[in-house]
This record gives sequence, structure tokens and C-alpha cells, in this order.
Amino acid sequence: MIKLALEFAGVFLLAACAAMPPAPPDVRSDLAPTGKMRVGINYGNPILVQKDQATGEPRGVIIDLSLELARRLGVPVEFVFYEAAGKMTDAVKTGAWDVAFLAVDPQRANEISFTAPYIEIEGVYMVPAGSRIRTIEDVDQEGVRIAVGAKSAYDLFLTRNLKHARLMRAGTFEETIDLFVTGKVEVLAGVRQPVVEAAAKIPGARILEGRFMVINQASGVPKGHEAGARYLREFIEEAKATGMVARSLKKSGIAGVSIAPPAPGK
Repeated sequence: MIKLALEFAGVFLLAACAAMPPAPPDVRSDLAPTGKMRVGINYGNPILVQKDQATGEPRGVIIDLSLELARRLGVPVEFVFYEAAGKMTDAVKTGAWDVAFLAVDPQRANEISFTAPYIEIEGVYMVPAGSRIRTIEDVDQEGVRIAVGAKSAYDLFLTRNLKHARLMRAGTFEETIDLFVTGKVEVLAGVRQPVVEAAAKIPGARILEGRFMVINQASGVPKGHEAGARYLREFIEEAKATGMVARSLKKSGIAGVSIAPPAPGK
């Protein structure tokens, strides 16, 4: 876990719209209880956040959204980085962050109040050269081991839905790749873009056609912070509607991602 403090003053990366009213005190108290907004960031998902090759600084859609949210609250932002979403989810119990960006999941919703999704990404399977597994439907059978990131959205989904295949959990995406290339699993599950990138480096590796799930990426706050949760939900809806999310993804060079539809009633 790495902490990086960035002051909001003078940062207007996404100041395209100011339709939302100024944040009232109870919202600032929920989203920045220490006087700064601590944002949980999963460095393991390159669609959401990347490290700038020239400066080493973080960039990406959730960095841009965080900076804009902090600007509206009138507080500094501190990014709290994690290697995997599961580790960030666990940290809600310790109060390590005030706002986080992660996939919606029923299990996580026991402790986190989520917004509606802002983007939709795909969960896909990769198989090695010579695999007799040809389709997504072929994966769930006895004797098939699937590498997944522990407590990732797709781990939680597959845990609920698989009947026969066995999940082999690893701490990071890189560790799931190790399981795959050393032949300890028959299938690797993950987010499409990094899995496709990995497959290009592994001779004979193949991405199965289609997707086994849609991963809805959202933002959230710890349960009990309802004023902050309401404000955050409105912010995310505005970010989608005004093109803020789409512009940030384009700026980051991220393709193959769908902007989520408006929340019901919006």
C-alpha cells in the first residue's frame, strides 16, 4: 500500500461542468472526515489507473474523477494505493480510505454503499496452447482449475456461479499469470484488456470467445456515510452524462470500455 498526497489547489483537469451545488458540511464530513479525501485506488486494474512512464505519477479515469470530486469538496486528496481490489475492500474495515473506486458486488455491498456503475468492462477466460476447452461453457467441468485474483469481482462472481471447476486464487494478476504459464491451472480469468495483453506474450495462448461476466465499475463509501453516498452518486451520474468519464478514458488511451447507462430514474 502506497500513499501519495496531491493538493487539489489549482487542479482543474476535469472542470467541464459545475452543475452540482457546493457540498454541504455533512457531505464533506462523510467524504473527507480528516480534512482530506482519502481515495482507495486499485493499481492492479490498468483500465482504471496507470503509472505515467515519464513521471511515474498515477493517471487514469479514477485519478481524474477523484481530483474533480476533491476540487468540488474544497479539500486535498490523498490516494491510497493497493495491489488488488480485494486488499482495498478488506481495508474498509480499518477505515483506511473514505472513497474508493471498485467493481460492484453483492458481497462488497454489505460494507460499502455503491454508486451506479460509470463504466462496464468484461471478464474473459484465457486457455493455453493445445487446450481442449473451446468455449466458455466448457470451462465449468470437473478437473478444470481457474486462476483468479483473490477477492476480485470475477473471483466473487465465479465463486457464486461455478458448479464443478475449482478456483486457484492469487494475490495479484501477475501471480495468476505465473500459475498459468507454469501449468498449475487450465484456465485464467481476468479483465479483458490485461488478459489480451498477457496472451500476446504467451505462445499459443488463446482468449475464449465472448465474456463470462460484465464487471460494473463504480465508486463507493463505507456504510453509514449516507450524505456522502448520495453526493457521490450524483457526481458519478453527472460525470457520465457530461462526457467527463469518456474524455478521461480517451485521454488515457483506454479502448474497448463501455460507459455505463444512467442509473434508474436518471
